Amino acid sequence: MTRRRGLDLLGTVLRLVVGGVLLVAGALKVTNLGASALAVRAYQLLPYDLAGYVGYGLPVLEIIIGLLLIVGLFTRAASLVAGLLMLAFVIGISWAWAKGLSIDCGCFGGGGEIASARTAYPLELTRDVALLVAAGWLVRRPATAYALDSRL
Repeated sequence: MTRRRGLDLLGTVLRLVVGGVLLVAGALKVTNLGASALAVRAYQLLPYDLAGYVGYGLPVLEIIIGLLLIVGLFTRAASLVAGLLMLAFVIGISWAWAKGLSIDCGCFGGGGEIASARTAYPLELTRDVALLVAAGWLVRRPATAYALDSRL
């Protein structure tokens, strides 16, 4: 296998992982937008009303970006948005942890206050940083195998 083919396949795996995570996260939240708004508000990072709007819009954005990445359409732009989302999530989780908030991240539905012993901030941060790095790779090198981008 050539180096280029190997990098294309690596990019495909990263594209499918980031896209799949976003699609699943959005799909689990879109059926209960009120809980999604509650999860964003629990971070106490945005004004109350703005947090509600973000909570309602975030699942739809995650689904759209996830689908674009899975099919490999507008990969660079979709990866940039995915990376910005991951950066926002890393900042939000870090903020909650630094402020001593005991919340469920709301990453895959749910959200709000939970018992302190149940917080999983290190694991959530590790996951989101890994997804941020993967999205960064795709921004830098959006050419991947089995992508609709190559058909345009």
